[in-house]
Amino acid sequence: MPKLATTDAEIESCFDVMAELRPHLSRVTFRETVRQMESQGYKLVYIAVENEVVAAAGYRIYTNLFMGLHCYVDDLVTATIHRSKGYGEQMIKWLRNEAVQAGCNHFHLDSGTHRDQAHKFYFAQGLHIASYHFSEELK
Repeated sequence: MPKLATTDAEIESCFDVMAELRPHLSRVTFRETVRQMESQGYKLVYIAVENEVVAAAGYRIYTNLFMGLHCYVDDLVTATIHRSKGYGEQMIKWLRNEAVQAGCNHFHLDSGTHRDQAHKFYFAQGLHIASYHFSEELK
């Protein structure tokens, strides 16, 4: 069952799994960055088995003009060695339930175009491609 990471230790325990998805992250600044994101509505949740974090997700529930109240999943990852054990499905189910409980109109996420295995997983979870996401690096 996913658990909300509220303590510094819980946040820090999610680093190794989250770094598999976001390899640019720094262990030194991870907790501080998550705390800053929390002030913007971000919530970090994780699944631990025998005190080892095997999956983590970050999400926000907020309102915009396009979707109204919705749940956006910023990050969703299962540790490579723990994939295909049902943790990702457990996480999606939990996140959807959070969205429903909050009265959200939509549940959505973005996925990098190179993540074919993740796309297969999302399709199997009933998600579909609804739009293109355009970006530009400004540095």
